Amino acid sequence: MSPHVKGEDGDDGNEADEIAEGADQYAEARTSPGIVAPGAYGAAWHGLRNLPRTNGSWRHVTDRPYNSDDSRYRDIDSNSSGGSGNVTGRMAAMAADDDGYVYAGSAGGGVWRSRSGGGHWQPVSDRLPSQSTGALAVDGAGRLWLGTGEANTNSDAYLGSGVYVLSHPHHGSFSPRSRVGGDELESTTVRQLRFGGGKVWAATSEGVWSHSTKRLTGAWKLEFAPNPDYLPGGSKAHDDSAAYKNITNDIAIDPEDPSKAVLAVGWRSGDDYNGFYTKVGGSWQRISSGFGDLPTDADNVGTVTFARSDDGSRYYAIDQSPEQMASNPDSGLGGIYSAASPFGPWTKVADYKQLAADGSALTTAGYMPGVQAWYNQFLTVDPADPKHLYAGLEEVYESKDGGTTWNTVGPYWNFTFPCWSIDPAKQTGDCNPTTHSDQHGVAIGRYHGRAYVYVGNDGGAYRRPVDGTQDASGHATDWTSLNDGTIDTLQYYSVGVGKDLDHGGVSVTGGLQDNGQSILRSNDKVMGSDFGGDGGDTLTDPANGCDIAEEYVYLSIQVTQNCAVNDGSWTTDPSKATSYNVAPPDNATSEARFIAPLAADAKNSSTWIAGGRHIWVQTKGYAIRSGSEWKSVYDLGAGHTATAVAASGGKVYAAWCGPCNNQGFTRGIAVGNADGTGWHDITLPVGGTVPNRYLSGFAIDPGNADHVYLTVNGFSRQWTEGPGAGAGHVFESTDGGTTWKDISKNLPDVPADSAVVTPNGGLAVGTDLGVVYRAPGRTTWQRVGTLPAVAVLQIRLSPDGTTLYAATHGRGIYSIKVRDCA
Repeated sequence: MSPHVKGEDGDDGNEADEIAEGADQYAEARTSPGIVAPGAYGAAWHGLRNLPRTNGSWRHVTDRPYNSDDSRYRDIDSNSSGGSGNVTGRMAAMAADDDGYVYAGSAGGGVWRSRSGGGHWQPVSDRLPSQSTGALAVDGAGRLWLGTGEANTNSDAYLGSGVYVLSHPHHGSFSPRSRVGGDELESTTVRQLRFGGGKVWAATSEGVWSHSTKRLTGAWKLEFAPNPDYLPGGSKAHDDSAAYKNITNDIAIDPEDPSKAVLAVGWRSGDDYNGFYTKVGGSWQRISSGFGDLPTDADNVGTVTFARSDDGSRYYAIDQSPEQMASNPDSGLGGIYSAASPFGPWTKVADYKQLAADGSALTTAGYMPGVQAWYNQFLTVDPADPKHLYAGLEEVYESKDGGTTWNTVGPYWNFTFPCWSIDPAKQTGDCNPTTHSDQHGVAIGRYHGRAYVYVGNDGGAYRRPVDGTQDASGHATDWTSLNDGTIDTLQYYSVGVGKDLDHGGVSVTGGLQDNGQSILRSNDKVMGSDFGGDGGDTLTDPANGCDIAEEYVYLSIQVTQNCAVNDGSWTTDPSKATSYNVAPPDNATSEARFIAPLAADAKNSSTWIAGGRHIWVQTKGYAIRSGSEWKSVYDLGAGHTATAVAASGGKVYAAWCGPCNNQGFTRGIAVGNADGTGWHDITLPVGGTVPNRYLSGFAIDPGNADHVYLTVNGFSRQWTEGPGAGAGHVFESTDGGTTWKDISKNLPDVPADSAVVTPNGGLAVGTDLGVVYRAPGRTTWQRVGTLPAVAVLQIRLSPDGTTLYAATHGRGIYSIKVRDCA
């Protein structure tokens, strides 16, 4: 399908539903079958840091620019030439000052500082137990505040460890000692930090809290929680829906009377507590009238963002409507609104149809501005002009007259515009560069005396002058990507390594959140993107790094045998396409997980295993050209879906869950052969050795297919009181999975994601907080090198087995010599 007619991730316009589904699935892996108690990640990080550490050091593999428009890779499944330029991982928040300092808060890779108006970045939060950013804000005293825990309610948002403050943000870095208050906000997500009346207010996943900005010790005060019984320690804390009962989004404070505030409260998909609240007579009450156009009923108040002009004369708001999201496939945007006071009356100044008509790239049925308004939102006002504002949804919009008229200054991409062309000499034809899609953070600051707007999105950080220029269509002509390679917050789900037959060495590739598939060949100075959209699991032929299979989502698998090198000639001659869609049937029926498991047989790289409801096998390797070439060898059963697969010498292991959430979570393991024979379910009773939690990965002993290791995600019964949560994260079987032994020993209680058996018989495990290793003949674990508190979702060996590669979900890909793990 042509990249200029497909949805952002190569789909047919249903991405909003896909991300919503993915959000649930990612959370399920870490929480089911219960709600995680506060302190879980903090305790895990402390335990991991106290493990003995190996002597080796990690090498940063992806420490260079990643050009999403690399002209080498313009094949049918690539988004190259869309106009986003250099990209990195999702930025959840931005902050800037008037001295040229810019701060970028990434979703999973921590906070970064630039002293030069963007670029030449340095990490400043690596010592914290959470690298997930929810909010960044500079207060009136010039201090930088960080709220951890990303609150975009998306497929890969991690919980945080609280709020931190950096008193001198031009120097130094955050430390655990810079945390504000106690552990009240640990294991929450923070969406906004607002200031007023000598207090900082935090809108979190567990209500609205406040703290003095002068005295930073002492506990946070819970200002308002719509359903306090569902908070940790409450009588309903372990109810199935507890995680969704106290979500708050923003706070608008009246500068004339900072004791007055309006709280925007509500779960994106709707709940009876959704709405706006203010304090009346000492208690918080729902606002039911006087708001004008801005809805106050629960069905139409979802995710909300406020913005206020510096002079206090204007307020603006974005509202996502749960009712519209459920009923209107085009958009979930309720509207953009303006008022002279946070208490209204509010006037609607834009809806999705108006934005679509003002230069948007999103104008097709099922895919218009605000289709993901629950996920994409920012709003800010030019400090010098109360009528000059920027709104972020999937795109960036600008109004210079208080919302009367709008321009799409940062379109989704350039594919839909007449200026676009595949001509490699022009990169994106005659179009100007744009930003990456899916907006989350915004700030305005000054550099060398000029004001700039900084935006953070799923592709990193971008800027343009506040007084910038636009073309006749209203698109900005002066966006600059700030993703210069000194910042790497790329969110990998997977990594693949194969020999680079053309240049020597190896080719390293991996699937990424919303940044497709990166490819780094041995002689590259810049990484390219050979597949677009979301990149899930990946397979790379160890003998030839240009033989690659990449999963988009739900087992939508694409394959190439030339690294997807293409000059775009397929647009006029379809026979010149060099990548092919080969999805097994569970993709069409949506019976696979958002990021579904894919594996090659360790003894035969031409035999592949894919897991949805069914276990699929194909034996043509990278020469496969059609989804019809897959064969179902086992049906896991209605409602069951694979979470991990592995194979060696024809023996296949498949783990599954179903239901996979807190409404009756179950899990299991099936074992059989790739030829379809011998399949059977292993008995895993609730309360047995293997916990009733998400089963995340297998590692098979290369010398004995009956000897297999299992990794288990989530937290154990110390933090999760769900049925059968059990203990342990790594298990071993020597009888083909029939019986299992817990070998976790001194491993901290941290979700485990992936494992490999090293050639010397050691076992390496990737966790949500780094990599651990058990040496041959040992029973205890060591921490491998030093990485920030970042999730390692997959680990793989190099073709010769000497090097271990780690795909981190927030800090790129790293490698270390296996000999240095001991």
